[in-house]
Amino acid sequence: MDKAKRRTLKVLGGTLGAAAFAYAMEPLRAWAKDLTLRQFLQKHYKELSTSELAVVLQKLEEDAKAKYGREVHIDDVRPTPGVEFGYALNLSVCIGCRKCAEACHVENNHDRATNNSYIRVLEMEQGSFDLEKGTASYDHAVPSPGKYYLPVQCQQCDNAPCVTVCPVQATWKEDDGIVVVDYNWCIGCRYCEAACPYHARRFNWTKPEIPPDEINPNQAYLSNRVRPQGVVEKCTFCLHRTRRGQLPACLEACPTGARVFGNLLDPESEIRWVLANKRVYVLKEELGTRPRFFYYFDN
Repeated sequence: MDKAKRRTLKVLGGTLGAAAFAYAMEPLRAWAKDLTLRQFLQKHYKELSTSELAVVLQKLEEDAKAKYGREVHIDDVRPTPGVEFGYALNLSVCIGCRKCAEACHVENNHDRATNNSYIRVLEMEQGSFDLEKGTASYDHAVPSPGKYYLPVQCQQCDNAPCVTVCPVQATWKEDDGIVVVDYNWCIGCRYCEAACPYHARRFNWTKPEIPPDEINPNQAYLSNRVRPQGVVEKCTFCLHRTRRGQLPACLEACPTGARVFGNLLDPESEIRWVLANKRVYVLKEELGTRPRFFYYFDN
């Protein structure tokens, strides 16, 4: 379903009347049960005027208060001209503590029952780079002899297969390199989840449950607002923070300084120093996805 087809549904709604159309659309809305009819009929994010977007954000804030009992502020944070984000991770000093995943869980308002996070930390055999042989379910003291630890999250690919397969253009790459999702436009088909070679997308099978006092109220439309049931979600490099000059929550939580983040277009940035002075590699380079997430060892 593309934008034109969704517009056709809106015209149909005007013909049938609101009540009749709401009834007729119920089967189509099975993919995202937590979306209201108003959200279903909303324009694509890129088509919203400033005033229309302001109304959408206000409604989402009201919905958050009604559903979760917490006052939140949802902003629209746009890319900064001259900035393209990149991330690097020093595998020599990562100890597999999962503090990054815990920080992601809290910062991005994930469902508490599933302990969801956008980051999987894989325990790997030294000398192996096969992601499929890593395990994310280890429960022993870390670091373990003969192992190293490989955190995996969205690679923010320049040639992102998740973007290509989306049938409704609900996901796209922004000017600063971050791949985002319009959660009010996603139909939950999970094509993007299947296309991602890094297993970096998550599907909301149920409505997220978060106690009011645990909700992060500082939110963005394309980032960490509480996502509805029936949509696919992903890491955005904490764009609600990084587009304001802050660092990603996962980086700030790392106790060993393994993570490096910055502007790839700034020759004086730390990320550029890493790329120039370390032997970096990307995951599954042979697929041609061109990730903006880099890995390296000290030696």
